[in-house]
Amino acid sequence: MSWRMRVVHTTGYAYDAPVTSSYNEARLTPRGDTRQTVILTRVETQPATRSYRYTDYWGTAVTAFDLHAPHTELEVTGLSVVETEPFVQPEETVDWDELSGNAIKDRFNEQLSFTRYVPRDRKLATIAKELRKDKSPEDAVVAASQWVYGEMSYVPGTTGVHTSAVEAWSARKGVCQDYAHLTLVLLRTMGIPCRYVSGYLHPKRDAAVGDTVVGESHAWIEAWTGAWWGYDPTNAIAVNEQHVSVGIGRDYSDVPPLKGIFSGGRSTDLEVVVEITRLA
Repeated sequence: MSWRMRVVHTTGYAYDAPVTSSYNEARLTPRGDTRQTVILTRVETQPATRSYRYTDYWGTAVTAFDLHAPHTELEVTGLSVVETEPFVQPEETVDWDELSGNAIKDRFNEQLSFTRYVPRDRKLATIAKELRKDKSPEDAVVAASQWVYGEMSYVPGTTGVHTSAVEAWSARKGVCQDYAHLTLVLLRTMGIPCRYVSGYLHPKRDAAVGDTVVGESHAWIEAWTGAWWGYDPTNAIAVNEQHVSVGIGRDYSDVPPLKGIFSGGRSTDLEVVVEITRLA
């Protein structure tokens, strides 16, 4: 069953003195792919700026803009209307021998590499070995995601945007970003190509058409076992029509919703509001 959703993501900044110049990138535009059709999308700023759009190395749409008039506040709004479908388990599959071959290792080198957010860890390597035992690669993806779901407690505020998967696992607490990073550690240790996905999740499975709810940015993973498909370890569910994907990369550092540099005053306040409406 497909859904049509409107997503409005607004971020507001306040500064203690006028900012004279700022250079920014926004990754707020949903992806168009086999699971999603983007009907409408735009990124607006207040004060108004000139912007241009490009697609980054990982395939994420980026809206870049700079502002050179003095300002003490900046508001960035991404508005999109998207039709979504649930992921269908791919018919194309590979076995462990194929995954360990040089052709796949070369092709997906970056999706198999460890990073600062997704570091190699000896204890997690032992767990990964046990999780993949006697399982197909597809079943191992689900097993790893469900292990993370059972191992972690969802506690906002206990980790930050710079927390690594190992640090979050040590605390056994975190948010969706940490769940995704920890799952990526396990899958890359197993030799399964995988990537971080940023986006949004409508929180209500039985959402009424026309109702607007407060949402939030969300993160999950996609794994390649013959084709790419998604799983949400934070909720231990396959990615479905409630998920709106925006960015893909090796980890969070490749897909932050907003990043930039500025000169002038110091940032004193940040407000993020995400509203999601099921339209059909």
